[in-house]
Amino acid sequence: FFCSLCVGSSTSSSYSIDTMTLRRFYTPEELTYHNSAKDCWVSIFHKVFDLTELIAKNRGPLTQPLIENAGKDLSHWFDEKTGGVKTFVDPEQGLRLPYLPHGRFLHVPPSEPTSDWSTEIGTPWWQGKDYTIGQLSQKTRKIHIVNALTQQNDLLTVCSEETIYEIRDRYMEYNKHAKSYTWKKLTNEGKFVKVDMKLNLEMNGIMDEDTDFEALGIEDGYYYPVIHVYFNDDLTYA
Repeated sequence: FFCSLCVGSSTSSSYSIDTMTLRRFYTPEELTYHNSAKDCWVSIFHKVFDLTELIAKNRGPLTQPLIENAGKDLSHWFDEKTGGVKTFVDPEQGLRLPYLPHGRFLHVPPSEPTSDWSTEIGTPWWQGKDYTIGQLSQKTRKIHIVNALTQQNDLLTVCSEETIYEIRDRYMEYNKHAKSYTWKKLTNEGKFVKVDMKLNLEMNGIMDEDTDFEALGIEDGYYYPVIHVYFNDDLTYA
């Protein structure tokens, strides 16, 4: 076991919007930082959308519900089977209408004919690819990355779907020379072996044991897996 309380210097993962790069997967925390009209991200069924440009081009009442819910998951607004907005049957009109508890938003047609509605909008933003920038991780993990040369220990929150290459990109925030390091794990036999950078943590045998620990009543934060990184010009630690 590696106890997260037993390592020397340790820093937790932080986040900077200014240094944000586009990724295949994002953590829910990363989504929450994009929470304004000038920086508006939302997620729907694990797809992440950047609506900043769309809002800037269409600023008005129909973008307000999106701005008010920026940085949030909007899956509950939509029907996963149809891909459209959820609907309900209006008891007075007996018609099926869009269910819009937050108000009508951009690309949702009005319930009644109106002169300011164009039928030529094309594909609604939530069904197209123009504003999709990646996927929302279905499970995040925390992992220690220990620099064998300096003994610096950093605790990162990563997406379970990410390859080690992608985790290394996240680690660049802490070590801009991360690409000059060899990444290794400690086996059950006590040997350090290289990880396959093209695979994710679990495919490398670095299993997610959160459920097991929870069942055993072990408190969160007691244990996180460790990857050791070795500077390529000094592999004497290996």
